[in-house]
Order: sequence, then C-alpha cells, then structure tokens
Amino acid sequence: MANVNLQPTFLKNAILELVPLKPEAFEALYAVASDPLIWEQHPTRNRYQKAIFTTFFEGAIASKGAFLVLDTPTQEPVGSTRFYDFNADDKSIKIGYSFLSRVCWGKNYNRAMKTLMMEYAFEFADRILFEIGGSNLRSQKAIERLGAQKIGEEAIAYFGEQPNTNFIYKLDKVDWENL
Repeated sequence: MANVNLQPTFLKNAILELVPLKPEAFEALYAVASDPLIWEQHPTRNRYQKAIFTTFFEGAIASKGAFLVLDTPTQEPVGSTRFYDFNADDKSIKIGYSFLSRVCWGKNYNRAMKTLMMEYAFEFADRILFEIGGSNLRSQKAIERLGAQKIGEEAIAYFGEQPNTNFIYKLDKVDWENL
C-alpha cells in the first residue's frame, strides 16, 4: 500500500483529463486562477494575486499529488486538484485544493473530476476525506451532492498560509458503491 501512485496518468473521460502537475504549467494554471470570482468563497480570497497563487502552486508541486485539469476536447487548462495525506493504516486519502474555471461551473466538470478521482482512490482506500473552507458554500453543496457527509470542523493551515476553519467531509467506499 505504501507505493500508491498519487499522480496516475490515466485519469481521463470525455469531459476532462487530469495530468500530473509540473512546474512548467505555472503560467497556464495561473491564467485560470487569476479570476477573483473563483476565490470569492475561499478562505484565501486573494489567491488570484500572483504572489499568493505562487505559494499555492509551490504547495501543489510539493504535495506530489496535484494535477493540472484539462478540458478533454480542447486540451485547455481549466483548473487543478490533488490527492494528499494517504494513510495506509486506516486506508484513507484526501482529495482537495480543487478549483475550476468559471466556464466549467454548472456543467458537470466538478462531478466528472471528483468521480474520476474517487473511483481511482477507492481501488486502494476505504474512505475519502475532503477539507472544505467553512465559507465555501459552493464546494460544500457540490461535495454533498456526491454523497459526502460533514463529520466535523478543523482549523487547517494551507501550505504557507495561516490556519482557516474548514469543514471535514467523508465518503466511505461502501456508501459510494451504494449510490
């Protein structure tokens, strides 16, 4: 179990493709992330600023589980997401740090992205956890629509940032299989 690949290269469907994030993707991803409305409900509301986004990007690269999300038909970057904190003892993993361009909102991109990730993760994990900013109602509703349940709140410091209140959601493999 310790050799779980957190950046597989085969996560793709007709809507989007998840490509392991590389340093050379910074400018392309920042072009997406520079939209202030993407971050309006996020604890780090100024992440659209290049200096703040740079810290986020450095954390994504350091995680060794981050992806550049591409629109499958156009191959244009539309966001990012990542796997992190795999725990072999309790067979859990976290999915998060996700954002998508506003052109993707309301068009099934988030569901398609999370479904690809969850189906892969449930090959080696029994539980997926999601840490979502306490003020991010859009992401909370989206993850609840996928069957995740809120199980708590925690102050979490993102890479290079101060702690913020996050809601913790879980989705167990048996619940996913029964959906």
